[in-house]
Amino acid sequence: MRRSVITAAAAAALAAGSVALHAQNAPAPARPAKIDLDAWPVPDVSTVADTPEGRLIKRGHELVTQTYAHIGPEAADPAKRYAGNNLACQSCHLQAGTQPFAMPYTGVWAVFPQYRARENEVSTLEERVNGCMERSMNGRPLPLDSVEMKAMLGYMKWASAAVPVGASVAGAGTKPIKEPNRPADPERGARVYAEVCASCHGDDGQGVRNGTKGDRLGYQFPPLWGPDSYNDGAGMYRLLTAAAFVKHNMPLGTTHDRPAIGDEDAYDVAAFINSRPRPHKANLDKDFPDRLKKPADMPFPPFADDHPADQHKFGPFDPIRRSLKDLSDKAAGKN
Repeated sequence: MRRSVITAAAAAALAAGSVALHAQNAPAPARPAKIDLDAWPVPDVSTVADTPEGRLIKRGHELVTQTYAHIGPEAADPAKRYAGNNLACQSCHLQAGTQPFAMPYTGVWAVFPQYRARENEVSTLEERVNGCMERSMNGRPLPLDSVEMKAMLGYMKWASAAVPVGASVAGAGTKPIKEPNRPADPERGARVYAEVCASCHGDDGQGVRNGTKGDRLGYQFPPLWGPDSYNDGAGMYRLLTAAAFVKHNMPLGTTHDRPAIGDEDAYDVAAFINSRPRPHKANLDKDFPDRLKKPADMPFPPFADDHPADQHKFGPFDPIRRSLKDLSDKAAGKN
């Protein structure tokens, strides 16, 4: 009987051919889904079933919309007073975190854990929530095993339902403005504030309460500066973040596709608002340990570049970006 003899080279060739054939027949990698929040149905929390998970979701919705009542500085249980001001999470994450380009929660469940330059490490969603607690809410972290943290996460997961992992979400975060090629002008911003913002937030920027101090009813219109507002470590303290939020969401009822004010007005009024006194967060020099990844409009030193702190606060920002790119290229060994 004759035996077939296959050399090592022939076997390798056959294997390579088999791999190539499988590669030709294999389905192409799926492209990330694209989600447009303008066309995305807004979830209705009233439809959530009365189950243990459903009750946790509804508790999370209450914490987002009535933060001041449950974990604010006036909360009935002193041990639950995690927030240091009487804002609500939805003061920034509008419509209970569902409004496009108002830093919505929709889709966040699918993108965490994620790398964040502020810490220069991969962060969990729990850490992101507590970043807001310490900065925007000027308070202290929620315990990771607390009902409050579980409820927040449960609500965010529910609000993100059906958004696939890795999806590209149009409407996430904020929508950038077209930056003027000049420093922001807080004095001009004060005039814009008087014309556009003061009717809701007050001439003194202290907002309008739903009731009186101590009643746990929060604000109809939140304060924009002063002791009951966000501290200077919050994302909203960055001029470009605040300007983007203002242009595409303010006055209340504005949508990103029908703004009420222009780019220059938003740029200047954001500079005015963030020039007013507010609580200070300690250890801001520890943010962005990789200085080359520090945003151009982050106003606290140390900086990787030689531009002054005032330019980091008020702009113009393109020269800072160019300097950071040159420094990054040099660090990477590029010409």
